[in-house]
Parts: sequence; C-alpha cells; structure tokens
Amino acid sequence: QVQLVESGGGLVQAGGSLRLSCAGSGRFGDYTMGWFRQAPGKEERDFVAAITYNSDTTYYSDSVKGRFTISRDNAESTVWLQMNDVRPDDAGVYSCAARGGYYTDSWYYTTARIYDYWGQGTQVTVSS
Repeated sequence: QVQLVESGGGLVQAGGSLRLSCAGSGRFGDYTMGWFRQAPGKEERDFVAAITYNSDTTYYSDSVKGRFTISRDNAESTVWLQMNDVRPDDAGVYSCAARGGYYTDSWYYTTARIYDYWGQGTQVTVSS
C-alpha cells in the first residue's frame, strides 16, 4: 500500500512554469506513478503523464507533450510534474496516482480507473 500527498499547485500566469510534487510512503518504488487532471466542471480525470517504477519509460498526453516532464526519485519516494509553457486549459485539480505491475501497453498507464491509490489533489489555476 502507498499513501500519496501532492503539493506545489497554485496560481500561474499563462506561459509560466509550475512544479508539482507527490510524496509517497510505503513501497513507493514498486509502483507506476501517474498524474491526472480534473478540469473545472468535469467529473472525469484526464491522463496527463505517467512513469514506470524504474523510470525507463514515460507517457504523456498529446496536449502536454513537449511542455510537461514527469520524473521520480524512488530514494526520496517522490514523483514530480514539471509544467512549462502553461496554458489556460491546463487548469484543474492535479492528482497523482499509483498502480502496481509492469506492462508494455500504454493503456495501462493512461487509464485512471485502473490506478489503485490516489492523492487528494492540488489545484492549478492559470491566469491569461
């Protein structure tokens, strides 16, 4: 089992940068980690980025590719999401999530409902 706590959200100007952190506990290094966004007024969580347990592969949604970077340090039990060139439609509640297992199909990394553990989320607001 793992507990997750996000931080680093806040107000950012369009074009600016923000770095989100997700601190884990338990067997953090065993888990794939993902970031998901819940946009204002929407119930579903949209995939943003994911990273395998050993950092050998990363996945990004098309909307953030080239602007966001996911990384992790298992010794620190932390995963980060570096957000650059932030846009107004990046706004929302960002949650990190953990899931066990290692797969080659990207579906297993981009689908929110199969993640087992979730943090409480951190709000990102973008001013234009």
